[in-house]
Amino acid sequence: CVLHTTLKAVVSTQSTGGSPAILDGELFAKLLTDEAMWHLEDNRAVVLTLEKFNKVEWWGTVMKGDPEISTKKVQPENSKLGDLDGETRSMVEKMMYDQRQKAAGLPTSDDEKKAETMRKFMEQHPEMDFSKCKWG
Repeated sequence: CVLHTTLKAVVSTQSTGGSPAILDGELFAKLLTDEAMWHLEDNRAVVLTLEKFNKVEWWGTVMKGDPEISTKKVQPENSKLGDLDGETRSMVEKMMYDQRQKAAGLPTSDDEKKAETMRKFMEQHPEMDFSKCKWG
């Protein structure tokens, strides 16, 4: 995947020969260029579709130097887990599980994974004395 942090768009027609760039500058953050697309809509507008590298980051603007919006005022629409792609869904489910575990005073998924790794290590090394180890 190719990442880019700049964007330049120039519209050129036969009648004008060449036009100055309508977009030219540094992006707020990185894009996945393999996913970038454009199309002409109603022969009047160029529509750019860009995919952020960090999908969970909110951008206050697309191009650095442009007026920013307050991302704290944005109210994202509620979505169902089934509407999310697989990667995002598993991340959200893990976060929800960990939040429930913490609220109940139980170990998070990362804590459980560490404990399982240690349990396996202890089984593989019965010659070692772990009785004085402090966990946590």
